[in-house]
Amino acid sequence: MKFKQTGLKNIFQISLERKKSEEEKIQVIVQHWIRILHIKCGWIDEFDKFIVNYISTVFIFDTFRSSSKLINTFIGHINTVWSIDYSTFDNCQFICSGSHDRTVRVWDVDNNKQVQSFNGHSVDVYCVKFSQYHYHNNHQNVICSSADRVIRFWDFKLNQQLQIFDKHTNAVCGIEFSQFNGGRYLCSGSDDYTIRLWDVETSKSLHIFNGHEHAVCNNNSDNNNKMNNIG
Repeated sequence: MKFKQTGLKNIFQISLERKKSEEEKIQVIVQHWIRILHIKCGWIDEFDKFIVNYISTVFIFDTFRSSSKLINTFIGHINTVWSIDYSTFDNCQFICSGSHDRTVRVWDVDNNKQVQSFNGHSVDVYCVKFSQYHYHNNHQNVICSSADRVIRFWDFKLNQQLQIFDKHTNAVCGIEFSQFNGGRYLCSGSDDYTIRLWDVETSKSLHIFNGHEHAVCNNNSDNNNKMNNIG
């Protein structure tokens, strides 16, 4: 009996190791695919699922099941999707996406449908983010999008534009909300070789960071040991 129990235990361990190995292989393949196709990804449901965007369609995959099957496809953009973000409001899951078709779209993940579309930008929408500042402070469902030298804030529940930041002198390539002060501050990187720091509450440009010799395509703001870092 002891031999049988030991044998079953070994079989179970081998099965777990094999499953783990298969999942690791899937992760390597997916990460390689994302890297070579310049696909951006964001996490959903505590790392249970991830979303990827490429060309004019947004996909959702389940990464930690052996089948790695496609769960949802959101179709609506008519050109390349440059950026996506994920958030939850009122216990509902949403994705926002910015595209070469000059639109910002909002998708209801649970009901698998588009719920809003904004077309205020005159060129590609390079970056979109859900504004945690507006949600936590004013209970508004707001998206921040960047493109034609302009950063725009959209209330997708009321279907209206709220704010415009227009101090950059070239295309705005990346935006990021602060992880401190409830997301009150926004960093933006631009083709004008600068990073700007904005106060979302007052709509003021607080500081310009110069020194880059090329376009700033990505930036991040963090709170580490009470030191606010931007880069």
